[in-house]
Amino acid sequence: MLHPIRPLPVKVDLNVSDLEVAILLCTYNGERYLEKQLDSFNNQTHTNWKIYASDDGSSDTTIEILKKYQSRLGEERLIIKTGPRKGFGKNFLSLINDPKITAHYYAFSDQDDSWHADKLARSISALKDIYERSPSLYCSRTRLINPSDKIIGYSPLFSAAPSFKNALVQSIAGANTMLINNAARELLCMLDRNISVVAHDWLAYLVVSGCGGIVIYDPSPTLDYRQHDSNLIGANTSLWSRIVTIRILFGRRFQKWIATNLQALSCIENHLTIENLSVLRNFKLARQSGLTNRVRLMIKAGVFRQTMKGNVSLAAAIILKKI
Repeated sequence: MLHPIRPLPVKVDLNVSDLEVAILLCTYNGERYLEKQLDSFNNQTHTNWKIYASDDGSSDTTIEILKKYQSRLGEERLIIKTGPRKGFGKNFLSLINDPKITAHYYAFSDQDDSWHADKLARSISALKDIYERSPSLYCSRTRLINPSDKIIGYSPLFSAAPSFKNALVQSIAGANTMLINNAARELLCMLDRNISVVAHDWLAYLVVSGCGGIVIYDPSPTLDYRQHDSNLIGANTSLWSRIVTIRILFGRRFQKWIATNLQALSCIENHLTIENLSVLRNFKLARQSGLTNRVRLMIKAGVFRQTMKGNVSLAAAIILKKI
């Protein structure tokens, strides 16, 4: 079952084959798996796409691989750009903010995954009936693979509907699964380009849900998410990963992440819905309050995580002032 954060607006009839997708690919020393990712783009059942590859200063053969595929696909279908060299979050935002990149939809991509052949088709199908001026974001679960392409599991399955109250304390899906429309892109472009970025997927979820947009979470995987030592952010399914998550939740890092996200939201606060603006104010005030008021205001804000265990950990973090 797909979960939108509010009822879908009136359907707009569009010719799906005419809908162009800009694939925003960020690379950095990705030679080992990059060709498999590029091949998975080329195998998409929806064929109206262009790849915009922003390389963040690779010292391996990543650029050579990109140029090889550029010669096959054509310079008009694979455009190679120079990244800002300030981390993966800033690299993705540099593509989002590039006025030369225009399309109907924008798909974020890592360099070492493998998309299922119907990824773009399913993503577009979920969003195509939404009025184009309504910010919308599609995301999904992922299937996990090891460096040898063996299936080792799935990312967590979430059942609660996406919402701003959830986004304030949790990101529900990886950016590698996301597709956004132009209205959502415009919101992301309103952010200060000098802001710190915890994770661009979390930021996109916050911005779109906070501004009353439509967020759809698909419980069926759309790609194979490779797990290996160089993953910047893992899938959080192993026992050790969950232990690390608990340590983050009770440590200072989670507090810093929340503070960083709140700073980013300040750029678009006047675009939040009235309800979400109230949620945000109660949440921010709670973080600065003593125990009794902190608990009361957090309950009033209604923030939650997607699982019972997650909510127990969240309650403990609130009590211990670790949020």
